[in-house]
Amino acid sequence: MITDTTRPGPARFVLFDVDGTLIDAVANQRRVWAAWAVRHGLDPDAVHRVALRTRPLETFAEVAPGRDPQACLAALHELEDEDVRRGVYGAFPGASELLTGLPPGHWALVTSNYEHRVRGRFARTGLPVPGVLVDAGAVAEGKPSPAPYLLAAERLGARPQDCLVVEDAPSGVESGLRAGMTVWGVNAPAPVEGVHRHFASLHEAAPAILAFAAGRAGRAAPA
Repeated sequence: MITDTTRPGPARFVLFDVDGTLIDAVANQRRVWAAWAVRHGLDPDAVHRVALRTRPLETFAEVAPGRDPQACLAALHELEDEDVRRGVYGAFPGASELLTGLPPGHWALVTSNYEHRVRGRFARTGLPVPGVLVDAGAVAEGKPSPAPYLLAAERLGARPQDCLVVEDAPSGVESGLRAGMTVWGVNAPAPVEGVHRHFASLHEAAPAILAFAAGRAGRAAPA
C-alpha cells in the first residue's frame, strides 16, 4: 500500500503513457509486430524498433511505404485483438495503488495504442480507467508531436504547466516536453534524455507522483 502523509496542497494533473509505463506489454507487442512483419515479408526486429517509437500508421509509412496503410492497419488490428484475448499482461508493481490514489478528474491516459485495446488490458489487470483517454485515433499526429498530451490537458481543463507526464520512451518524453509539461521517466535503467526526474521503476516513482498531484512536490514546467 502506497501512502503519503505530507501536508496537502492544490491538486495538479498527471498524464500517463500506458504500454511500458503502467502495463508490461513488451513481450506481447514484440510478438504481434513479429507476426505482422512476417506476414508482410519484413524483418521483425527492424519493424519492432520503429513500432516502439511511433503510432501504427507512422510505422507502416516508414517500414512499408508502398503498401496500403489501411490494409496494414486491419491486419495489425486482427493480430492485436487476438493477443488481447490470449496474451499475458501485467500491471507494473505499484500501478493499481497509484491510480486509485490519484484525485478523480486529475489524471488521464495518453497512448499510441487504441482505446478498446487499452480498456481490454486494464480490465484484465484490474486497473481503473480514467474519464480522459487519448488514443491513436484521437489526434492527427502522434508522439513525439505534443498534440496527444495537449489534447489530454485540454480535455481535463488543465494548463500544460500544471501537468506531469509519466513516460518510459524517448518519443513520449519528447512529446511531453514539447507540450510544455513536466516529464518524469520510469521503468528504465538510465534516464531518457530531457526528463526532469528519473525513477528506475513506477513503484519507486509513485509517492512522488502522488505528491505532485496534490501540489506538494515536483518540478513544475515554466509558465
